[in-house]
Amino acid sequence: MTEIEPTAGPEAIVETSWYTTEEVAELLKVDASSLRRWRTARPPQGPPFVQISGRVTRYFGADVVAYLRNRRVDPAAA
Repeated sequence: MTEIEPTAGPEAIVETSWYTTEEVAELLKVDASSLRRWRTARPPQGPPFVQISGRVTRYFGADVVAYLRNRRVDPAAA
């Protein structure tokens, strides 16, 4: 996995790396519990994820970047 600086933002996401819930939460500046809640919502919300086991979840960098791009709101286009 990639080492993330404590002050890093979404621009620090390496699209070919895998991230833990805690790492993605840090990058998105949200609490890890928010990502867990999004995953268990019906339908699931948040960035795509891979459930490796009941306790191990990973996020692919490219999926997180795509999620952020799709959530972008351009006020000028509204």
